[in-house]
Amino acid sequence: MKKTWTAVLLTGALALTLAACGTGSSSDSGAGSAEASAGTTSTQAEASADAGSTELNIYMWQQYISDDLIANFEKENNCTINLSYMSDNADAINKLTAGGGDEYDLIMTCDAYMESLIAGGYVQEINLDNVPNSANLNDTYWVSKGYCVPYLMNYIYVVYDSETCPVEITCYNDLLDPSLAGKISTIDGARNLFPIALIALGYDPNSTEESEIAEAYEWLVQFNANVVAYGNAEQNLTNGTASVAITYDGNASWAMAEKDTIRIADFTDDAIQLGIDLYVIPTGAKHIDLAEKFLDYICTPEVMAANLDEFPYSCPNDAAVEVASDSYKSDPARDFSYKENVFFQEDVGEALTIYNDYYQKLKVGE
Repeated sequence: MKKTWTAVLLTGALALTLAACGTGSSSDSGAGSAEASAGTTSTQAEASADAGSTELNIYMWQQYISDDLIANFEKENNCTINLSYMSDNADAINKLTAGGGDEYDLIMTCDAYMESLIAGGYVQEINLDNVPNSANLNDTYWVSKGYCVPYLMNYIYVVYDSETCPVEITCYNDLLDPSLAGKISTIDGARNLFPIALIALGYDPNSTEESEIAEAYEWLVQFNANVVAYGNAEQNLTNGTASVAITYDGNASWAMAEKDTIRIADFTDDAIQLGIDLYVIPTGAKHIDLAEKFLDYICTPEVMAANLDEFPYSCPNDAAVEVASDSYKSDPARDFSYKENVFFQEDVGEALTIYNDYYQKLKVGE
């Protein structure tokens, strides 16, 4: 029954709300399901190791990992990696809840949904003895340790063009200024945007109170009046379509490199959110041995450091950051003064359906 409820929650309620990137609670029945799946797949892992897998199937975001990293792993392990791409996190959740192990060995999801996925038995435990380089990961950013391996992190910034932005932006409420009408480009997703509104109103960004979520909806209606586009936030900022963008730190890095008048709003009071993209092994995966080798490979400091030059997002791998290039370390998007007041997205449980309902209303203009 727990697994059925989780499937309904994760597939139905998430379908219109997921964009990018958390913890919750799991019942005894959910934990038992996860343990059973782990026991079953340990046998699969032994069989897979005996066979020596030569094929690895990964489902993840597009343009989010270096081609050289993939090619080097294939060469070193005499294997082929088949990459398939998701358009939003709902795709990944749908794959996992529909038996993702039938098609994939690794699926990318984010921290806010891990405990629900574990409780539902949709992901299996990873043998971290086979992923020794995971010791380089900072435990602060490693939720549900043992069931996932963090890849990259995404701080959500407010970024503006200092030449064209008509107002000073020091907090989220400044985004409602009428002079910004038609000048904001933003990422999508209820669990990205509602926390901003909740913070602006003085509430918990992971609130489960419907009255507070309803107030946040009204705030977002005002915000929506200033939005010129959802998606391609940093491109719209650099090409002049927008004067302000809400986007991820790696995308902010690209925008700032392209146009030197772009700045990150340095909030003093309002917290910024942090999501963590991570890999899981779906229950029933067929090439577990190679999946764990890949997870260990991406945790190798030099490998991840090279990857960061191409994808300059924040990284949970402390050893990789230490050996990263000077250009990465000196990137203004790495400025930690932006990150002194941070919150994580958390699993909001059944309240996710409330977020979904209000977000659907927002997007259709009701």
